[in-house]
Amino acid sequence: MDLLAKIKGIKYRPLLCRKLEVFDFKDLGNALSSCASFILNIDKENKVAVSWWVSAKRTRSYPYARVYDTLGFTGKKITIIPIIKDEGKEGDRDFLQWDTVSLMSLLGVYVIVAYYEDAKRSERYKHKITNQRFNIRYLKQQIKNILSYQSDALHWNLAHIDNVGQIGQKALESYDRISEKLGVTMHSRQSAEKRIAELLKGKEEFMKLSRALAKKAQKRERLTIQPKENLSGTKAIITIQNYLGGYYYFTADEAEIKEGNVFLVEGKHSKSNSLPSLEDIKDGLLKMILFTNLENVKIDNKNYNSIAVLKLTVENHFDENRLSFSQKEILNLLREEAKINSFQIMLK
Repeated sequence: MDLLAKIKGIKYRPLLCRKLEVFDFKDLGNALSSCASFILNIDKENKVAVSWWVSAKRTRSYPYARVYDTLGFTGKKITIIPIIKDEGKEGDRDFLQWDTVSLMSLLGVYVIVAYYEDAKRSERYKHKITNQRFNIRYLKQQIKNILSYQSDALHWNLAHIDNVGQIGQKALESYDRISEKLGVTMHSRQSAEKRIAELLKGKEEFMKLSRALAKKAQKRERLTIQPKENLSGTKAIITIQNYLGGYYYFTADEAEIKEGNVFLVEGKHSKSNSLPSLEDIKDGLLKMILFTNLENVKIDNKNYNSIAVLKLTVENHFDENRLSFSQKEILNLLREEAKINSFQIMLK
């Protein structure tokens, strides 16, 4: 199922954000080593909410949950994403994609495209690194730039993407130094340079390359059922147009048409627990923020009213009586969040 929709702005009130620890600006390094999301106290007048991604890939370390936790903050929200994360020849390597930046732009989150400059050698694998750390001086400068930036997150992100080529080069140079220092073989620099070369052509090429890859990933995702999903309907591709005419591509795990309504379902599944984890739920809520703000939803040129649904499933059968006290608290807050923001919860 292919849907076209528009988003003119985001209206959403999150209730499941955890209380964020506050750090002074000088302690940014400590904040990054101890918290996934936090408040950064720049000076007497300025505070920002910061989250960071371990990898550029959204399926690792619940980055959406980290971003979600900052959305209750009323000031500027920043997320730090590595342009490349190379774990060494015996590990994974991920690259930043435009669609990640797009989603953050739609959510009003300022992106800092960053790079790792140091790491430790893995104790288990000869050619793998761990405990990678960002260049803190660079991050501090970018945060200061965002504080003085007068336009919104979308415009910052579009302008910031122009620098991804240089940032990518710095990332590769850092990995060369890490490789030499630790005696660890990294993934092929040549193939990484091809990706960076595309980025060096600028924002438009970056967008074109990433959208092509995202479209392929979207098609793959539409044909496969993820392990954390327990779904029965048709997968859907959603093409969203923002107020500037930019197009972004997302998927819904499940879509169903009923009497002029199209139900867009994001599914989260738990095999072992009586409720999916809080991180999984927050991951799903990021899609609810998008789905609840869709306008002019069309399928085959026909208008539909879209209804967002968060579907939580467990392996055997859902029994609310078996939930722990903390799980019941999460579910009660989730139900309230659904009511306030007009989406549905399905429990199975």
